[in-house]
Amino acid sequence: MRTFGVEEELLIVDPESGMLLALADLMLPSLVPPKEPDAARIHATEKPVHEGADFSYELKLEQIETQTHPCLDYTELLRQLRRGRDLADQAARAHGGRVAALATSPQGSATHLTPNPRYMTMQQRFGLTVRNQLTCGLHVHTFVQSPEEGVAVMDRIRDKLAVLIALSANSPFWNGAETGFESYRTQAWNRWPGSGPTMIFGSLPVYRRVVTRLVQSGVLMDEGMVYFDARLCRQHPTVEIRVADVCLRAEDAALIAVLVRALVESAAREWDEGVDPAPVPTLLLRMAAWQASNCGLRGELLDFGTFTPAPAADVARALVDFVAPVLEEQGELELVRAGVERILAEGTGSQLQRGPFRAGGLPAVVERAIELTAQGPARGTAPKGRADEGSPLGPVRRG
Repeated sequence: MRTFGVEEELLIVDPESGMLLALADLMLPSLVPPKEPDAARIHATEKPVHEGADFSYELKLEQIETQTHPCLDYTELLRQLRRGRDLADQAARAHGGRVAALATSPQGSATHLTPNPRYMTMQQRFGLTVRNQLTCGLHVHTFVQSPEEGVAVMDRIRDKLAVLIALSANSPFWNGAETGFESYRTQAWNRWPGSGPTMIFGSLPVYRRVVTRLVQSGVLMDEGMVYFDARLCRQHPTVEIRVADVCLRAEDAALIAVLVRALVESAAREWDEGVDPAPVPTLLLRMAAWQASNCGLRGELLDFGTFTPAPAADVARALVDFVAPVLEEQGELELVRAGVERILAEGTGSQLQRGPFRAGGLPAVVERAIELTAQGPARGTAPKGRADEGSPLGPVRRG
């Protein structure tokens, strides 16, 4: 079984009004002690991670990122996700806020750029895109044996990633407005020039050449802005899948991570067996992602086999069927089938946001999101990890 880990981006909000609070710079010193007494030094790098830390800044001070250590099973990953949310919430409470696992902010308010030199340069370079950017995603890292295997995996999962957008959809509101989308984060995020689905690379040299040329174009500032739906991680031996909204419920996040790991393992086996990637045009992948973003699980998705419309529930179940051999080997098939059926029956995060909205407006949406984000074990329970304590996501390995 491949190890896997998760990064979650969370909003920091006022528990009464639901408005955003710029508290990350106050929260991080308690979560990530600086190596030197001057706490201002944590602004010096993009991801100011102290040894063994599980938290970091993001683009805006109204959000914070949590990071799990590598895990081997759903139960451990869920425990770590809940622990990260709990610690972040405690840090927010100390300054009058709470954290909410919402992929976009229901309430409209000004945001504040994290005072980091790279982010400041991005603000100058990308203008309104940066000023408007406040989205929270779920990034799943899965171990790969080599970069070559990682590229082969990306080539063979690209046609199935839109289903994960639908399953994780958790952003129907944007700055005080109903968007008409289930995952509006997908729309907002894809304004970045290096985002979205990719071509079939075919080999590691081609992947490296594409990344190099994107940076050399001068449009992207650096390789960190290669925001592909799936990419090789620069720090760890993982493939990073970046399409999902942060999930309102931690158990949904853990479920999607298990699905991602099964997709990665299935794709690696196809590569080993000489199975070519499905030759789906990138434009069709964009259509599938747009449809998943718009309809979530409420209507029709593009079936990842035919790329024609099909009921969303059927497409979600077909994804489970596709990875069922791997899930069964790993003892996870029953768990995943039950989890997907639960999401289909109870609703995604977007669907769960709409009930409170009808009852009490946008503040009620945020209030309920705070409650669902915080659900988990009692405070103070520490996870039992299999992680290497030197880094939040690595090194990871195959068990």
